[in-house]
Amino acid sequence: MSAPKWSIEGKDWPNAEASRFVPAGGVRWHVQVMGQGPVLLLIHGTAAATHSWRDLMPLLATQFTVVAPDLPGHGFTSAMARPTPTSVATALAALLDVLQLEPALTVGHSAGAAIALTMAEKRLARPQAIVSLGGALLPFPGMAGKLFPALARMIFVNPLMPELFAMRARVPGEVPSFLHRATGSRIDPRGLQLYERLLRTSGHIGGALALMANWDLEPLERALSGLDLPILLVHGDHDKTIPAKTAHRVAARLPQAEVKLLPGAGHLSHEEDPAGHAALIVDFARRVAVA
Repeated sequence: MSAPKWSIEGKDWPNAEASRFVPAGGVRWHVQVMGQGPVLLLIHGTAAATHSWRDLMPLLATQFTVVAPDLPGHGFTSAMARPTPTSVATALAALLDVLQLEPALTVGHSAGAAIALTMAEKRLARPQAIVSLGGALLPFPGMAGKLFPALARMIFVNPLMPELFAMRARVPGEVPSFLHRATGSRIDPRGLQLYERLLRTSGHIGGALALMANWDLEPLERALSGLDLPILLVHGDHDKTIPAKTAHRVAARLPQAEVKLLPGAGHLSHEEDPAGHAALIVDFARRVAVA
């Protein structure tokens, strides 16, 4: 598989001046660090990368030291053999140790929210609070919860499949159409172009498939009641990836949770309205005495 190359796909990458490459936890990470203040960790979702925070990150950097990595096998970070929620959380904690940055607040999108909660539950990081954006925090119900990872594994073990997906992404108009169908979001042309750039590489597709193939949220679901810290669950009510009702189901199991539904927003709500999300996050951080 052909992974994205910094010299090609990384050309004119958003916030590239904040980028660095750091070995930690058996992974060579692409990570961006900017700003000053309490440390805020941003964890993107499956099939995304640091470009997902392109407009939100500089806004948050006025209040925080913001740390945003590409997850293993995504963007410009090297792959892991078996990227489970726990193994990714453990490797990410090793990166934070090398950077000598301890997050006071963690913000995770979709699968990144599950990694954020896993880090807190495993004491791999000790944030004072967490923000979940469209969090994928519960297993799919019923038989779907068993079939989805199995199907992803079947696709992943076929070496031709990532290239076939990448070839499909090279069809003009396919990526914008897919993103809207899958997420319910409409993002700006710059964001669409960056998603196209990554999804047209089989390595990035392979990294996303590997994460899905090894995704098991049952341990996290059992641990939710023990996560006794402030958690803000932000969810678009037009999210086509993770239904908005999931946020209320998760909140009912957490000791200190609040839900903020965003009218008309899809799964990529932080890319649709970065200024609004920056205001939400800063307000929450102030209310829980992080900022």
